Amino acid sequence: MRPIITAAFVSLDGVMQAPGGPDEDRSGGFELGGWLAPFMDDVLGAEISELLITNTYDLLLGRKTYDIFASYWPSAGENPDEGNRQISKKFDAVTKYVATHDPSTLTWQRSRDLGNDVVASLRSIKQEEGPPLVTQGSSALLHTLFAHDLVDEIRLFVFPVTLGRGKRFFGAATPPRTFEVTRSTPTTRGAQLLRMRRVGEVVTGSLAT
Repeated sequence: MRPIITAAFVSLDGVMQAPGGPDEDRSGGFELGGWLAPFMDDVLGAEISELLITNTYDLLLGRKTYDIFASYWPSAGENPDEGNRQISKKFDAVTKYVATHDPSTLTWQRSRDLGNDVVASLRSIKQEEGPPLVTQGSSALLHTLFAHDLVDEIRLFVFPVTLGRGKRFFGAATPPRTFEVTRSTPTTRGAQLLRMRRVGEVVTGSLAT
């Protein structure tokens, strides 16, 4: 079985839009692109390296994120930064599963569309043998995954900043669920790196004595 791992950089108020740079995603008038940069350190770099370079996985992407990645990462193999070169090589090699209405324009090598019924396709893929499916960005797709209870593990990189507006990690249709924190790592610049696996339904009680 292939688990789905959602990995995202988020602000304290849950915004995940354009962490990497000013022009990464300005949709909706978002003007705070690149908000992650001041919090970068070796701890965060090592966690990103483990997730995107060391591990074995395939990518699961929404169309907007796919286009952003396809316009940057194939050519990043020539980047002077070694980490970028390694991520570029890895992204080129893995299969990219994409939620899109126009599969004919998926020109990046090893790209596969998820068809008209994304949820049914993913349920089928999850039953196959193969590596985990890792999301990056793709807020609209994430909301679909959570709404249909398809997420097995969450990896959140939470940063001590509020952004006020922008695309958010959780959508309004996210069902009540309980997660167990399996790993919690602080960085030197105040971020918290959390790994959580799905446990089950929400259990309620009373604090009254």
